Amino acid sequence: QVQLAESGGGSVQSGGSLMLSCKISGDTDGNYYMGWFRQAPGLAADVFAPREAIAALDLDGHTTYAHSVKGRITVSHDNAKNTLYLQMNNLKPEDSAMYYCAADTDTLAKVMGIPIPKGNVHYWGQGAQVTVSS
Repeated sequence: QVQLAESGGGSVQSGGSLMLSCKISGDTDGNYYMGWFRQAPGLAADVFAPREAIAALDLDGHTTYAHSVKGRITVSHDNAKNTLYLQMNNLKPEDSAMYYCAADTDTLAKVMGIPIPKGNVHYWGQGAQVTVSS
């Protein structure tokens, strides 16, 4: 099992930037596919609540991004620090959401841009709130 802990959320103005971090602990030697999801404001955090995959990082380093954020975000991983990052630039008010780090035993690229229930992914962080004001 792995434990995921996000940090770096906050409030920015439209056009600003934020970097989210996800510290990975536990079974860090396991072969997990990583990704970032977001959940729109006002939705409950239960197992059925839909979350949208916005970035995926495969075991071979291949990255995939949702169309809505492509060109504005970058996912990366620091093996030495066991940390996943999400650099977000040119943020827009519609990017306001709770952002979640995720890990699974299968690629998350296959659900890119598709809202899926929380229960469809093995591991989640607690979330980091991002608020973008106009």
